[in-house]
Amino acid sequence: MSSTWFQRYLLPGFAFKAVVIGGGYATGRELVEFFLPSGPRGGLLAMGLAAVIWSVVCIATFLFARATHSEDYRTFFRHLLGRGWIVFEIAYCLFIVLILAVFGAAAGAIGAALLGWPPLIGTLCLMLGIALFVAFGNTSVERLFKWVSFFLYGVYGVFVVLALGAFGDRISANFALDAPTDGWALAGITYAGYNIVGAVVILPVLRHLTSNRDAIIAGALSGPLAMIPALLFFICMVAYYPQIEAQALPSDFLLQRLDAPLFHAAFQLMIFAALLESGTGSVHAVNQRIEQVWRARFGRDLSVRSRFVAAGVLLVIAMLLAERFGLVTLIARGYRGLAYVLIAVYVVPVLTYGVWRLWQGRGQVALSPQ
Repeated sequence: MSSTWFQRYLLPGFAFKAVVIGGGYATGRELVEFFLPSGPRGGLLAMGLAAVIWSVVCIATFLFARATHSEDYRTFFRHLLGRGWIVFEIAYCLFIVLILAVFGAAAGAIGAALLGWPPLIGTLCLMLGIALFVAFGNTSVERLFKWVSFFLYGVYGVFVVLALGAFGDRISANFALDAPTDGWALAGITYAGYNIVGAVVILPVLRHLTSNRDAIIAGALSGPLAMIPALLFFICMVAYYPQIEAQALPSDFLLQRLDAPLFHAAFQLMIFAALLESGTGSVHAVNQRIEQVWRARFGRDLSVRSRFVAAGVLLVIAMLLAERFGLVTLIARGYRGLAYVLIAVYVVPVLTYGVWRLWQGRGQVALSPQ
């Protein structure tokens, strides 16, 4: 079947957004940490810069992936780094353990807040949801990205409408403040760097691209598509600048002031959906990497059962065992270090060596895995 314009142009951006959004972005905590210190207008500049960086890296990644026929991150990095590909894999595995453990804890908290469940039940629901979507492969995962994206954009859109009606005067007044914008460029670069690994995680959805033109358009759209929810949320948060910077959960802080219980519940459900799609994207990337090796060795794809079991093992290690044995704390302490390693072994090589090889081959890179 031929690919639709949605699959070629929008799906990669929706998938990238799915991996990036996670728990900190959806609750507003990351946005407060990275963007509000530069003030309302400085925060907008930082977000714009981060979106541009995401688009540039996505374009380079998508072009290099097409040229090297890389549909999973192992193949991609064997072409990009040669024998050094294992460095990315180690860093990514540690990164996955950390973010999945955090997602599991967040899902437990949402289940407790909405339904009064023990936290473990919410965590298990998220684990089961991720494993089920991953088990049925690319088509299932892509449908999740599509429909959760529509739901997520809709919730953020309603959030902005309600916020403008409730405290729009505060928003306009704070944007008019002569607040310092110091550090906005560094904030934008840092935030983009921490999250850009999503561009290589979503390689499985690039199978729909039919040309380099598709790759360029899809990559260019990925930055804005991933940043739009953050922009809408940031506009709402500006109403309570600067006091909102001290809030652990900026979303709850704003929702309490809206005093709309039904929308509050919908927003919590949206955060759970964001955790589901983000976790699914990360685990699906690992499953695709396993399947590539399995196919090369046995000449067939993984079965639904095998994909489910592989996802389940990873989720148990990340969400349950990691926290129990203190691995989350150990990895979290090195989070920034992990982020810098991922930048060093991915972003820098793809924007230098990768772009050079694309230029040399004019889009037809011919590399043999080393």
